[in-house]
Formats: sequence, C-alpha cells, structure tokens
Amino acid sequence: MTRSTTDEAAVPPLPSPKERRRLREAKSLSEDEVAAAVGVTRATVRSWETGRTSPRGRKRALYAKLIAPESPVNPTAKPTAKPTVVTTKAAAAGARPAADRPSEPAAAPAATDPPEAPALPEAPPLPSDPRAGAGTADGPSGAADAPGERRTSPAEALDERRISPCEAFDELYARTAPGLVRQTYLLSGRRALARESVERAFELAWQRWPEVAVDRDPAGWVRAAAYEYAMSPWHRLRRTHRHPDAPPTEPGKRALFDALLDLPPAYRRTLLLYDGVGLDLPETAAETEASTPAAAGRLMTARAAVAERLPELAEADSPAEQSALLHDRLGGLARAEHVPVPRPARAVRTGSENKARLWTRAAVAGVALLIAVTGLTLHTAPTHYEQPISPPERVGGVPPRGGPQKLTAQDLKLQKSLGERLAHGPERLVPELR
Repeated sequence: MTRSTTDEAAVPPLPSPKERRRLREAKSLSEDEVAAAVGVTRATVRSWETGRTSPRGRKRALYAKLIAPESPVNPTAKPTAKPTVVTTKAAAAGARPAADRPSEPAAAPAATDPPEAPALPEAPPLPSDPRAGAGTADGPSGAADAPGERRTSPAEALDERRISPCEAFDELYARTAPGLVRQTYLLSGRRALARESVERAFELAWQRWPEVAVDRDPAGWVRAAAYEYAMSPWHRLRRTHRHPDAPPTEPGKRALFDALLDLPPAYRRTLLLYDGVGLDLPETAAETEASTPAAAGRLMTARAAVAERLPELAEADSPAEQSALLHDRLGGLARAEHVPVPRPARAVRTGSENKARLWTRAAVAGVALLIAVTGLTLHTAPTHYEQPISPPERVGGVPPRGGPQKLTAQDLKLQKSLGERLAHGPERLVPELR
C-alpha cells in the first residue's frame, strides 16, 4: 500500500526549528514527553528542533498538532471585537498595545518558563537610541511586544504596505542598527568591532533576505549573527581588536564595564540578552544554543559575579529587582558611551552585493584555473611510461676478461686420472687426490 502525497500536503507547514522549541517549552513539554507522544526517540526530537531533520508523514502530523499553539478565542463563536494586528507603521508611531485595550481580547503570552527553570521576570527591553524613549533594539516593530500583541514579520509588512525588499531592509536597518551597535559594544568592549559586526551581520542578512524576511524575528536573526561575529576568538589575532577600549571614567559604569568583560563570553551574552535586551528565558536559551536550565544557571552565575562589583545589585531583595536594576545600568552604560554610527543602509546593501559578486567571480576564476591546469597536464603528460636508458660510462680499475687459461701439469694429471677411472661409490662425490 503506497502512501499518497496529499496526506503530507494536508499537514500545515511546520514553524522554524527555533520556533518549534519555543512552542514546546511554552506548553511545558519535555523532549521525552514529545518523543513518547509521537513515537520517536529523544534524539530525533532534538534533531527536529535544531533543524538537522524534519518529521514526515503521520509523525509530522502528530508533531505539528502537539506543538500547535492553542487559540485563546473559539473560532466557531462570533468575535466581539476585531483582533488587533500591530503593523510596522503603527508600532513605529507608538500605538497602544492590544493588552491595554479593555474592549479587545488579549492573546496568551508567547512563551512561559518550564517548571524546572527559576521564575525570573521579563525585563524591559534595552533602548535602541538615546533619543528614543521606549523603543527597543531587537523587536521587529521597534517597540516592546506586549503579551496580547502579535509580531508582524517583514513579509506581512510587504503585503500590507506594498514596499520593495530594499525599503523593508532599509527600514529594519534604520530601526535596529544603532541600538544593536551599542549592544554589541557591551558584549565585546570594542567600538570598532561592534560597528563591524553589525554591518557584517546586515550584509549577511541582505544576501539571505528571502530567508530573513519570512523569519519570525528578523532583528533577532541579525542580532544573533552580529553577536557570533563579535564573540569570535579569531579577533584576538588582529592588532586593532586585541585589547578592549578604554573603560568609562565614571566609577559605577567602569565597575559594570569591567565586570561584563571579566565574564565568560557565553555568560556575558546570556546576561545581556535577558537583563539588557529583555528576552524571556526560553528565547535566551534558544539564541545561545543552550538548554533552558543551562541558560538559567549561566544567568544566575553572571548576576552573582556582577553583584560582587556592584553593591546596590547585591542589596536587591528579589531577582526581579536585580533584573530591573541591571537593565537600567546596562542601558545607562550603552547610552553614555559614544559608539560609532553605522554606515547608511544603502552602503551596506551595496557592499554586500559587491562582496557576493567578488566571491562569485573568485570562485568562477578558481574553477576555470583548475580546469585549465588539468587540461594542460593531460595534454603534456606522456601516454605510457618509458624507462630511461642510462648513458654509457668508462669504468677503470677492472682487468679485461681474457680467454681460457692454459692447464698446468697438475691439472692435466687430474684430468687424465678422472677420465681413465670409473667412479664407483663415494668416489663419485669425493675424488681421491694423489
């Protein structure tokens, strides 16, 4: 019995691997529980959530149904109010979140912490620019996402506003690049490296714009690429980025700056994402490629290390107060430092296209050179092997070979004796000498 392809086509498309993990943790489901429900192993579920493989057939339908988000509103009932979709233009204008409107239903939160993770509050986002009041550097709409709001991807923005890919990229760049440079500076402690990391991340995003445009959080995609480039250990071999920049002159900001740079890179990134940017614990764990308990442990360890440098942080009564205080200190440190302004969006797009064109031409030239060298080798190489003949040489010190020597009297006597007598017995083997 063959399986029809219409069965797989009827299954709704699965979200991205990062979103699959977030949906599973939002329902407080472990990998073992999902594996038992679908009928696979735990390693298979982890492979689905990392993007190495994808489920198929009946397992795909069970997995999609298992992690599907629950709708807060009954679809058969008549809605009392039209759900609010926060567009890019409305968020940029400072529209009121849907959760604050009493006449409209609010959706459930996007993600919740699993039971084994510590109950850490969600901190407000890190300001993206000193002139922006409540804006954020990481949200796709430039404002903090309330639990009742739904994030709008650039693909939806393109459908609603009918803008070109260049305009969508320029809008994302103008909204997130300045704040992302400040975040990367807190992560690396180097102003020039922060600007270089952000520009390179946006160049990579423009090269993969069809993939980035449909991502759930395009700004998060660019942020992850910028953080990975800034944290690369190969920068230590470069003379300009071998040592961090001079710390701030103010004692409080200097202590926080030194405490951040003394943390291991993974702990520093976790602290910046959770307490600085304002991500929740599952999203922080997914972006740092760690489990949720591991991310919680890194966060607590990083807070304890920073609290040794900041007395006011050690005096906080609860983790919520520590998170809010760290958010204020990180935002103040990011706004106080004069970080370089990134290049215009058009220059970044042009540079990305030029680099892609250059690498393409270099690859084509390398392949053409390899083909030419191979053809020349095949043309000039002999078809069969011939052993070379060594040239003649004159050899001295060896007497020339002569003819047969003249027999002596003793040799003649022996020859005559052997010829006359017949050998019998052992004499045949051992002749008798006289």
